[in-house]
Amino acid sequence: MRTLKDLFLDELADRYDSEKRLVIAMPKMIKAASCPNLRALIESHLMETERHVTKLAKVFQLFGEKPSANKCEATIGLLAEGAEVATDNKGLPVINAGLVLVAQKIEHYEIASYGALREWAMLLGNKPAATILNEILGEEKAANKALTDLARSSCNIQALTSSDADDCCTMGKKTKPTKRAA
Repeated sequence: MRTLKDLFLDELADRYDSEKRLVIAMPKMIKAASCPNLRALIESHLMETERHVTKLAKVFQLFGEKPSANKCEATIGLLAEGAEVATDNKGLPVINAGLVLVAQKIEHYEIASYGALREWAMLLGNKPAATILNEILGEEKAANKALTDLARSSCNIQALTSSDADDCCTMGKKTKPTKRAA
């Protein structure tokens, strides 16, 4: 008979695999982004994601288990979508808006997963594990908010109005006109 603890450990292994995959994929997203602010945001969250792998290993230990990974099909699919967005929109004004969309899809999936894991850890009587999972959940929510703010302040507007992908993050800022060759 499967128990809530079994379900918890399965989802924890899914998250562990997902975070490890994201550590590998995020540098590719950084390279694909033309917006310096988006690159900086992803770089910052990459460092958090590396810490998430370590924190998840600690949660396994708090349940008396060795860290293990279950192949996370959802993350694999989202990362494939991200690679497609990057390839299809390389050098185009919409690249950053597309990358934000994919990153937010990942964040929303993570928020749902970590929210459930935190609740289950509490139900299973493991408050230290719930605390760690809540920390990760908070970081995922903060990353999602930062992505929303960046999309609203520049990337979406730039995708709508610009013909130059390098203009991202300069929207709304006064810049000196440049001379263009005739």
